Amino acid sequence: MSGTSFHVKPPDREALAQIGVSRETIARLEAYVALVLRWTHAIRLISRRDEAFIWQRHVLDSLQILPLLRDIPLPAADFGSGGGFPGLALAIALNQPFHLIESDTRKAAFLIEAARVAGATVSVHARRIEAVTLPPLRLITARSLAPLDTLLALAVPKLAPGGFCLFYKGRNAPAELTAARHQWQMDVVCHPSRTDPSGAILQISGVTRARSLQRSSA
Repeated sequence: MSGTSFHVKPPDREALAQIGVSRETIARLEAYVALVLRWTHAIRLISRRDEAFIWQRHVLDSLQILPLLRDIPLPAADFGSGGGFPGLALAIALNQPFHLIESDTRKAAFLIEAARVAGATVSVHARRIEAVTLPPLRLITARSLAPLDTLLALAVPKLAPGGFCLFYKGRNAPAELTAARHQWQMDVVCHPSRTDPSGAILQISGVTRARSLQRSSA
C-alpha cells in the first residue's frame, strides 16, 4: 500500500473533545485513519477528494452522534460499513463492540485489520445485510448506504423491541422521509448535522408498517 502524497488536515481536537472524544481515543483513531489512507488507493475506501479532509468529512462526521449515545445501547450494528465509517469509528470512540456488516470481502478484510490496529472490538460479517443472523439489535447505524425506505426494510426485522436507528442523511432527507412514510409509521427526531449544513441525522424508533399496508395484507 502506498503512502499519502498530500497534506492531511489534522484532527479538530477541540471539536472532538466537545463530543466526548479523549486524547487517548484520538491516538487510536489516528492509527485507524493512517490505515484508511494507506489502503484506499487499492480498494477505494473513501474518495480521492476526501483524503486530505478525512478527519472532518469522515471521522468527525461519524462521531457526531456520540452525544446521542450516553447510555450505550448494545448490541449495535452498522449496515454497509465500507471503510468503517461510522461503525468502526464508533467502536473505537465508545470502546464498545459493534457488528460491522460489509458484503465486499476486500473491505471486510480491511475492517478486520483496522480493528486490530486500533484495538477495537468488532464482529465483521462479510455478507449481505439480509443474510446476516444477529441478536436483536438495540442500535443500527448506516451512512450513505441506501434510501430511507430501503434501510427501514433491512433494519426492522433485526431491531429489538425499543431499539432505534441512527441514519446519516444528506440534503434529500426530507424527501426520503416523505417517501418512507407511505410504507412505514415511525417516530423521528431529526438532528442537524454538525459537519454538513444540508445534512441530518435521523433518529428513528417505533417503526411499523403503515396501517394501509397492514390492512391490505390482512
